[in-house]
Amino acid sequence: MAFSLARIAARLFLTGLHTSARRHALSKFAMPAMSPTMTEGGIASWKKREGETFSAGDVLLEIETDKATIDVEAQDDGIIAKIITADGTKNVAVGTPIAILAEEGDDLSGAAQMASESTSAPSPVPKQEKAPEPAAPVEAPKPAPSESKPQAAKSEIPKGERIFASPIAKKIALEKGIPLAKIKGTGPEGRILREDVEKYQPPAAATAVSSPVPSAPQTEYTDIPVSNMRKVIGSRLTQSKQELPHYYLTIEINMDKVMKLRQVFNKTLGEQDKVAKLSVNDFILKAVACALKDVPEANSAWLGDVIRQYKNADISVADVGSKGLATISAEAKALAKKARDGKLTPQEYQGGSFTVSNLGMFEIDHFTAIINPPQSCILAIGTTKPTLVPAPEEERGFKTVNIMKVTLSSDHRTVDGAVGARWMGAFKGYLENPLTFML
Repeated sequence: MAFSLARIAARLFLTGLHTSARRHALSKFAMPAMSPTMTEGGIASWKKREGETFSAGDVLLEIETDKATIDVEAQDDGIIAKIITADGTKNVAVGTPIAILAEEGDDLSGAAQMASESTSAPSPVPKQEKAPEPAAPVEAPKPAPSESKPQAAKSEIPKGERIFASPIAKKIALEKGIPLAKIKGTGPEGRILREDVEKYQPPAAATAVSSPVPSAPQTEYTDIPVSNMRKVIGSRLTQSKQELPHYYLTIEINMDKVMKLRQVFNKTLGEQDKVAKLSVNDFILKAVACALKDVPEANSAWLGDVIRQYKNADISVADVGSKGLATISAEAKALAKKARDGKLTPQEYQGGSFTVSNLGMFEIDHFTAIINPPQSCILAIGTTKPTLVPAPEEERGFKTVNIMKVTLSSDHRTVDGAVGARWMGAFKGYLENPLTFML
């Protein structure tokens, strides 16, 4: 009898341990870093809902990074116990818990509590709600109002504290003369939203003293949220334009031979594969790669203490140098489609030693492009247009040729003007004699 009781007690003890282990098997799933430079991202959409099971390799959610929207796959089997960060949330810092995961058979009752503990971390924002309290001394009769009001205003916003508010909330508050420190935000982590500013009612004493401020005429508009990709593009290009010593070289290229050779190639390819077709851009990429081999100084990057000169022609589309036109065409089209769909992986959009920006298909005659640091050059391609040029050998004294205008933007720290001119000469030579690609 004593032995049976001992076995029952041991079984109950082991069961308690198993239940405890299950409760503690819940784990926080944090915002992953999808690239080395990623500091924050957005939740585009969850592909699994709360309570759903998933297997290794299943897509849990789509994350919007500074470059593209990327699928996040599960590494193991499990269950989505609780979603902390909902669809459409932006500016989520890397490492911030976004969900609670569990394993099959785990007790999910503690998921909500774990999620609330993750979201209730100390934040400097709530402190701002207590800031307006020192405004009471304004009602004292003896001190002069002109002296007491500035002191109250200074005490409303503690030194070093930051007020978190949406851009439209800040704009409306500025137009209406409403101090943001007096508004209690209802957004995530106390963020002040447009509705908070519009619903704000000033204290009765303040309305009696202050005179009505005429509001500006309302203009109809639509606010478009800025994606992480657009933020990074804006930040990097602004920094490039302000810090890099740009200079520009423009040249005209006769594209007659390229057009004829392209026609011959496409006719041959069409007999084998009706879908395959070479574009003018494919010839341009090949000519860029060949010119970078001839003038390697243009295939470089400014790294502060050193200038790194690359051995391969990585043209931010593909490693073009040793590839044929058909391969370049297929890879460029595949990457362009993924870029339009926002499905590029970090390995596909990072790096590159030279950039080509082609707006010729949009009938743009000529433009200048901003260098993408730490690269040293970017080539702006305009459209190809029939142009009349002098031709003494012709009976009429002129002829019509297909001219393409291109502009090279270079970083003067790494590529001197003479080097840029040599590169442009090599690039022009390859396009005006495209059979040299095959040699």
